[in-house]
Amino acid sequence: MIRRMLALLALTLLAGCSADPVTAQSTLDGQPPVVIAHRGASGERPEHTIAAYRLAIEQGADFIEPDLVLTKDGVLVARHENEISETTDVADRAEFADLKATKTIDGSKVTGWFTEDFTLAELKMLRARERLPMLRSTDYDGQFDIPTFEEILTLLAEVNAGRDKPVGIYPETKHPSYFTSIGLSHEAPLLTLLDRFGYRGRKAPVYIQSFEVRNLMDLRAKSDLPLIQLMDGEGGPPDRPETSYAAMASPAGLKTVASYADGIGPNKAMVIPRGALGSLAEPTSLVRDAHAEGLKVHPWTFRRENYFLPLGNKGGVNPAGHGDLGAEIAAYLATGIDGLFSDNPREAVVTLAGKIDRSGR
Repeated sequence: MIRRMLALLALTLLAGCSADPVTAQSTLDGQPPVVIAHRGASGERPEHTIAAYRLAIEQGADFIEPDLVLTKDGVLVARHENEISETTDVADRAEFADLKATKTIDGSKVTGWFTEDFTLAELKMLRARERLPMLRSTDYDGQFDIPTFEEILTLLAEVNAGRDKPVGIYPETKHPSYFTSIGLSHEAPLLTLLDRFGYRGRKAPVYIQSFEVRNLMDLRAKSDLPLIQLMDGEGGPPDRPETSYAAMASPAGLKTVASYADGIGPNKAMVIPRGALGSLAEPTSLVRDAHAEGLKVHPWTFRRENYFLPLGNKGGVNPAGHGDLGAEIAAYLATGIDGLFSDNPREAVVTLAGKIDRSGR
């Protein structure tokens, strides 16, 4: 109750932080927006590692988010992509040099090393690296392995023991059509593990998300767990080349999405675009339109580095420097979003409590 009161106070006090002031709107259900730790506390630890998830939980995140891909032996593991040269030391491992390949993933040719060519035992030999070394510390490179989805759920089970409000899980199925085409489907292992760890029913602390459509429709046919349709500002679902995310974000498109999903996860620019000089412009009607169809709205991704921030919130010219992430988040809260993805859950939690840390630390 206290957090809800603080969050609503923050919406009232901070509504004017965008370039064009807007009237603070309520969330769909009147509850405080949730903080989703994007790949864990990935602004401070290598993404998709147990260390990143654990830190996010310590910082107060409501959900932790693993992107899920599959191994050769059908195990769900957490990586941003199935091509892992950016996030592991695989390129330095001579024993895996022969596994380098070029594949077509969602219509694009990609060269590198792919999780589906490794057994779990082989993947566990690799070590995680910072994906954005030009912007973030590499001090933790080489310290952590690739976690399985089961290991992440085990972490949550341990953390949530005795908690009144559990930290939730927010998995994304990555390239589900591609994986299905090679005989490795997400649905069965995903739903089996979630059920084994007690995630059942509409009120379970879980959202399953995907940029594709068929994957979510298949999950809806098999499960009543909450589902989120991801959307980007450009392009469209890889499994629906005839449509676009822009069309899906229209009132008519949102009505269709509401027939199989519980919410949308749009690129944040679909909620508040950037102006010509990079400052926040006037909000769109997306949140209002989605709420009209009963859909929650969880935009992505909020990051504290100047490189990612709107012009008015940058803390200097150094791209790796930290600016006023809290002010950017506050502008979005005023539109009535129901949650947000952030690489920096601590700052997001502080902002939701109405106490913006202006230092950006």
